[in-house]
Amino acid sequence: MTTNTVRPVPLPESALPDGCLPWDAEQARRWIAALAPRWVPVRAGTPAVAVLVLAAGVLVSGLALFAGLRGWVAACLALQILWVAVRPEAVRLSAPVLLGVVLLGWAGPPRAWGAAVVVALAVLWVAAMLRLVARGRQRAVAAAAAGGVTGALPDGGAPIRRGTFLAWAGLVPLVVGAVLVVTAGDRSPADDRGFAPALGWYVVGLGVTLLLSAALGRRRAASLRRGPVPVLRVLVRENADLDTEVYAADDLEAVRPLFVVATSEIDDEDGDGEDGDDDEGDDDELDDPEIQEILDRLDAGEPGPVREAVLYGLPCDGAEILLVSAPVEAEDDAPVEPVVERSTGPVRPLSEGAARRRLAGEKRAVADEERRRAAVEDLAGRLRGQEAVEVRRWRAGWPDWLSVALGALWVWVLFADESGLWRYVLGGALGIGVALLVPRQLAWRVTADRAGLWFNGLRGPRQMAWDDLRIVRSKGHELKIDSRRSAFGEWSVDTLRWRWLERRAGLVHPYDRLAREITAMWRDPALRPTGLTDERRRGRPLWPLAVLVALGWTALLLWA
Repeated sequence: MTTNTVRPVPLPESALPDGCLPWDAEQARRWIAALAPRWVPVRAGTPAVAVLVLAAGVLVSGLALFAGLRGWVAACLALQILWVAVRPEAVRLSAPVLLGVVLLGWAGPPRAWGAAVVVALAVLWVAAMLRLVARGRQRAVAAAAAGGVTGALPDGGAPIRRGTFLAWAGLVPLVVGAVLVVTAGDRSPADDRGFAPALGWYVVGLGVTLLLSAALGRRRAASLRRGPVPVLRVLVRENADLDTEVYAADDLEAVRPLFVVATSEIDDEDGDGEDGDDDEGDDDELDDPEIQEILDRLDAGEPGPVREAVLYGLPCDGAEILLVSAPVEAEDDAPVEPVVERSTGPVRPLSEGAARRRLAGEKRAVADEERRRAAVEDLAGRLRGQEAVEVRRWRAGWPDWLSVALGALWVWVLFADESGLWRYVLGGALGIGVALLVPRQLAWRVTADRAGLWFNGLRGPRQMAWDDLRIVRSKGHELKIDSRRSAFGEWSVDTLRWRWLERRAGLVHPYDRLAREITAMWRDPALRPTGLTDERRRGRPLWPLAVLVALGWTALLLWA
């Protein structure tokens, strides 16, 4: 659990609008109580949205292959699951339309599937409407907490950039999906069935989702400028994901966040970036103590300091806001300049259940970190009692090979029964990624000598000196080793893991073992190998394996 026992960084009095009231715990509880019922999904963060996108893609496959639905109908039905979490405004209109399509028999499913689809659409529509109604309640509660005090946005008339990136990003899946639909088969796109056209329509739907999000975000950001908006005093801090957490003004220990929102400083948005891409300059930035402190905090998953702030706008699920907050750090002899940040994403409220899960997750993270440190200390003690070695090596093992095998099986299921131009267009694009990623997954190698670490790669081995190491971490499915020098870049591999099974069986994953051993040698130079590796033992280039993988993929694509 991460709590703050230090007084929040104060905000200058000059940055406080006249009569601005604090958003206290009592008003905050009313705002939380105004959320939709517990079973209704609230707005999810980026990792959860990524999972929903994959889950909806799997549902598209099932509906197209086993339910006999037309491709566009299967895609629209699967998109409802994504939209109810991120775009309930769309479900309010799309669910009734799809319900009519199903009831009129235009979708073409068997009766059993038709009944299930009708029930699912009704439930999703109710959930979306409950979320939209709850937004009005939350705005009303926030307006009451503000007590009628308003203020003009202190953004200096900076241009609105909200939605620009999403709009351009949405065009990509829109075009790709349209190409997939057109090349999926010989029949009319609206009447085609099967996995290929359904996937194409689904990708089109993802593009529409991004474009709709861009339009709504930009419109809501612009609405803040139409006149003075309600203001509230709050506390904020930056979490490990670089998002801003907002707390009640009297929650000095930052125990219960009210909502999370992605923000960016207006000065950063308007920067010209005149420094260029000078690697040496980047390295100097990484050597800066303040930058290094921030990077170390992010690597450790620790939040930033709690700061006083003023919130402009009425916060609710999906809203856009602006924050004027105290800086994270300020020079002792310099006047404190408030930081103006505006939302680059929607407000994401935390329900009571989400807050409890968050607190439990923080406790687990603290316990895991303590166990990791104890394991590193224990390993260091055992290494001190062993005879020194010249070189240490770690390489890919059964978890990596199993991940590749399962991925290959999944791809085979996708392409086994497909034909036509769609098979070769999408298959060729996937093949490029497979040829670049699979060789490292199958044959990665890390070699340690007294000078540092050697990593094999497509073009050959690279070295990272011990003094340049910044982080060695095995977290989730990823093993990550990063350097303080930007010219090197991070090295990482991923694999399938079942941590609950590892804990129950008392197993130590190879990634965890590698991270502990390298961390022990990094912290204590006496534990490092005593020799230097020659070129043969640093690892061979992986490009020949990449060529073999590409040839094998091409053969499967053409003749399988």
